Amino acid sequence: MKHYNIANIPGDGVGTEVAAEAIKVFDAAAKKFGFKVSYENYDWGCDYYLKHGEMNPSNMLETLKGSDAIFLGCIGDASKVPDHISLTLLLKIRKGFDQYVNLRPINLYPGVDSPIRTATPESVDMIVVRENTEGEYSSMGGFFKMGTPDGFAIQNAIFTHKGCERVMRYSFELARKRKAQGKAGQVTNCTKSNALNYSMVYWDSVYAEVAAKYPEIKTDMALVDAICMWFVKNPNFFDVVVASNLFGDIITDLGAMLQGGMGFAAGGNINPERVYPSMFEPIHGSAPKYAGKNVINPIASIETARMMLDHIGEEAAAAQVQTAVKNILAAGKIKTRDMGGSSKTNEVGDAIAAEFLAVK
Repeated sequence: MKHYNIANIPGDGVGTEVAAEAIKVFDAAAKKFGFKVSYENYDWGCDYYLKHGEMNPSNMLETLKGSDAIFLGCIGDASKVPDHISLTLLLKIRKGFDQYVNLRPINLYPGVDSPIRTATPESVDMIVVRENTEGEYSSMGGFFKMGTPDGFAIQNAIFTHKGCERVMRYSFELARKRKAQGKAGQVTNCTKSNALNYSMVYWDSVYAEVAAKYPEIKTDMALVDAICMWFVKNPNFFDVVVASNLFGDIITDLGAMLQGGMGFAAGGNINPERVYPSMFEPIHGSAPKYAGKNVINPIASIETARMMLDHIGEEAAAAQVQTAVKNILAAGKIKTRDMGGSSKTNEVGDAIAAEFLAVK
């Protein structure tokens, strides 16, 4: 019997609630598909910081290294810890485990209303591959003469050939896989090389270099501001989009609106070579004001668990989780408050787990 070790970091705010529903579905998958799963639970986050003066222990990476995958609920509560401090936990894992691909699927399922009129289940089926370890979030820079009239700050963006090439190669391989599944087989380069005349010009040059090795994959280039427009105007055009750390962060929040809201947006931080464990997290925030009320939409966390199942090699289970999610949403009986209903967080998880077990 296969046995998977999952590190569970519920985090802050609603993290405990959404993590519970993700684990509920993951456990159902283990029961149905005959594998064993063990969880190591970690209480790292803002409350941990208030007790210990740090978001996580210094040996965090060593502690997590033996896991098959990591589930992260959400991190951050500005009423307790400034966001630029709380985010360090997430960044340490992403960079320490070289999770250079941030994978964000954008799908609108039947039964879900999008605030964007052009978004339909037929038109919204794309995936954004965001570079995840360098670029604009490289944490390189500093302050000078803070608090004086002469004060200034420098924030450097780092774009290496290795960093650009490997995330672009991943994107073209993904487009090749999607093409075999009947998708468009296209990679759109999200750039801003008209204004960022060094970093993004370099980014574009590496994109062209990688694209030349995949002649069967269609290519496209669009400025990040134009992509925001085209996501709304013509979402069906997009298949795979590759973007830098900052631009990928921005356009996927817009993508979440295409798919019905942040409550549906899943994400994965992937180390494709599997030298280190990958980490999976819904991309919504911790929403502290809703914590403990059992009203948050757990679909994003359940979809994130689906991505985790797929990553560890349980593809059949992952496919049936997606079917169960689709069936429950299409039926329209289970809806959380953000969907215009009154279903509780745990009720959504219960319904999807039950539907998953019933799927043939």
